[in-house]
Amino acid sequence: MLRFLKGVVGGVSGTGLKDLPYNIGDPYPSAWGSWTHHRGTSCKDGDGSPVSIFSLSASNAQDSLLAAARNGVKRLRTVRHPNILSFLHSTEVETVEGSSSRVTIYIVTEPVMPLSEKIKELGLEGTQRDEYYAWGLNQIAKAVSFLNNDCKLVHGNVCLASVVVTPTLDWKLHAFDVLSEFDGNNGNATGPMLQYEWLIGSQYKPMELAKSDWVAIRKSPPWAIDSWGLGCLIYELFSGMKLGKTEELRDTASIPKSLLQDYQRLLSSMPSRRMNTAKLLENSEYFQNKLVDTIHFMEILTLKDSVEKDTFFRKLPNLAEQLPRQIVLKKLLPLLASALEFGSAASPALTALLKMGSWLSAEEFSVKVLPTIVKLFSSNDRAIRVSLLQHIDQYGESLSAHVVDEQVYSHVATGFSDTSALLRELTLKSMLILAPKLSQRTISGSLLKYLSKLQVDEEPAIRTNTTILLGNIAIYLNEGTRKRVLINAFTVRALRDTFSPARGAGLMALCATSSYYDVTEIATRILPNVVVLTIDPDSDVRSKSFQAVEQFLQIVKQYHEKTNAGDTTAASTGISSIPANASLLGWAMSSLTIKGKPLEQAPLASANSGLPLSSRTSNASSEIVVDSPSIAAVQINSSTDLADQPVPESPTSTDGWGEIENGIHEEQGSDKDGWDDIEPFEESKPSPALVNIQAAQKRPVSQPVPQPKAQATSLRPKSTVKVTKDEDDDLWGSIAAPAPKTSTRPLNVKSATTLDDDDPWASIAAPPPTTRARPLAAGRGRGKPAAPKLGAQRINRTSSSGM
Repeated sequence: MLRFLKGVVGGVSGTGLKDLPYNIGDPYPSAWGSWTHHRGTSCKDGDGSPVSIFSLSASNAQDSLLAAARNGVKRLRTVRHPNILSFLHSTEVETVEGSSSRVTIYIVTEPVMPLSEKIKELGLEGTQRDEYYAWGLNQIAKAVSFLNNDCKLVHGNVCLASVVVTPTLDWKLHAFDVLSEFDGNNGNATGPMLQYEWLIGSQYKPMELAKSDWVAIRKSPPWAIDSWGLGCLIYELFSGMKLGKTEELRDTASIPKSLLQDYQRLLSSMPSRRMNTAKLLENSEYFQNKLVDTIHFMEILTLKDSVEKDTFFRKLPNLAEQLPRQIVLKKLLPLLASALEFGSAASPALTALLKMGSWLSAEEFSVKVLPTIVKLFSSNDRAIRVSLLQHIDQYGESLSAHVVDEQVYSHVATGFSDTSALLRELTLKSMLILAPKLSQRTISGSLLKYLSKLQVDEEPAIRTNTTILLGNIAIYLNEGTRKRVLINAFTVRALRDTFSPARGAGLMALCATSSYYDVTEIATRILPNVVVLTIDPDSDVRSKSFQAVEQFLQIVKQYHEKTNAGDTTAASTGISSIPANASLLGWAMSSLTIKGKPLEQAPLASANSGLPLSSRTSNASSEIVVDSPSIAAVQINSSTDLADQPVPESPTSTDGWGEIENGIHEEQGSDKDGWDDIEPFEESKPSPALVNIQAAQKRPVSQPVPQPKAQATSLRPKSTVKVTKDEDDDLWGSIAAPAPKTSTRPLNVKSATTLDDDDPWASIAAPPPTTRARPLAAGRGRGKPAAPKLGAQRINRTSSSGM
């Protein structure tokens, strides 16, 4: 006997079951009619995605079951609706076993499971069960209304077995074997309208269908049969039992009171008076609950305005706690992630997403939430970026090092240069979590350049937090980078900041990283800068300075004792920091991980400080800006010994850390070798007028008649890089502002012109004019015409007016 395969629906054909690109798995215990419902996986592209496979077999190719099954396949393939089972593939296979043959029809659909099995799995009770049933019935009623009212089709057998559930807990209608067109226009016809009505169980048939009264059926509304079936589904759902006979429908003890009246109208004995499913959706009180309203809002989110979205997402975190947990995680969470990913959700939705994600296991969080978060980092919406950074402590640890280095950091780094101070500070604080996951190439080539710029940011709190961050991420820097970065950043920048908490942060960061410095660096570069702050105007800075001096002197004493004992390795290997440093690092990290708005940040107590830095480096820039100038003024005038060591007037300079020298000993070499390869990012170009002024300031100038006094008091030119031995007494001389007057090439001015010694601009001022204004002539207000010049003679232009 000939063996063959043939496709029966939509031109689908194959060469045998071995060519079916799906693997058939174990069957479910129940399915509609004679079908068997199998679990399955896809073989396409080797992804192994789950599917459902329905199969029906018969020994005769002309069996009526196969004819009905072919009708169901055709209808399922052509009817598309969100609440109808999605068709993927179908095929029909005929196999020969001995002298007999067998025909099997396979339908492949999206992955689903029978509703009866899903209800047992969820185990919902009470209000949560009723809310979920309301959502499911709402979906099935939409599918039935679509078939009856829009397509003029009759399903014929709506019941518990004809409903399946997706992984996202959506209910979908299937079992289309009996599906037929409604033939209401042919009222005189007496033949059956439903060709395969014999497949319907007698307990599910309304009175007119049980009597095969096709004339009455054709005169009835299109929804009459399926409204009755929807009533049967409601009974089976709430009673928890399969309908055995029609009379059982009169038992309404298990039906919710808010649904009872509609249930009775669906099961009216008169077909013309049965309730239309569309009216059920519009008017039923039962469908008005928090779960249905929430999911419905999410599904039409694109139609809502920004005010409605913002209000909804701010309430969603609290609302999610009141809804069934499994429905939130399997239905709401995917909807929310999709809305955020495609830009239809507002920034407050991220808070709800992370709260729902916290209810997942680590593995599920990495699969369902993290991919959306990673994509959100590329968003241009500043509110989304701020929200991501504010909540980074909730998901940062779940990000892999590869994802952070290759996908996340490049987008986060744009916040370092943002015009918003809040976004710059949040970006800075996020590095406490992201920096450990960055490669050395990214840290040295990008992160440190941004931090160099932020340490001279116009916001004092940002400068302070940059120093704190450097102290915390020092452990992740390689040895060479530490030597180039830390001392310059903490001493040259932080200890000379006009903002007192920034100076305090520099002192504490030095103490926290003391194990990274050798004794030579401590004695020649750190202690001289720290000792100066023991007379700082701010008492907190003075206290921290004394603690730092004691700590570093203790390290030097340990080195002295080891050297006397014959240990020559102490200077090169460095000395371990004292135990007190552990509390400093913990305090610094706590100050960076406070969440909330600036006014919501609570101060953290520290054993090593009188006032915690976190309470003084909040985002309340209004307080910072007012206090900062007064602090700087007091610091400058605090002692005459510091006249040559002024605090920089403006912290907004963008020079790199490597361009600043300590100026202590020439033998130690310039500190420039530490930061010459780390330069700040290019700033915006200044205006042409500012360029001209800056060029004039850089041009060497001199007094017309050098005086002996000027020679004795002249300072180094601004371009001086090396520090001479005569300046060893001047600790900060290398970064002191140059004097306004220098002795170099004189300007081209007349000797009679005198310069005002009190005018710093006199040396580069333009010479006075050498011409005098001519008197105006009477009449037309013009003077005598000037004598013709060479150019005018060349033109040889004549005029009859005698000009």
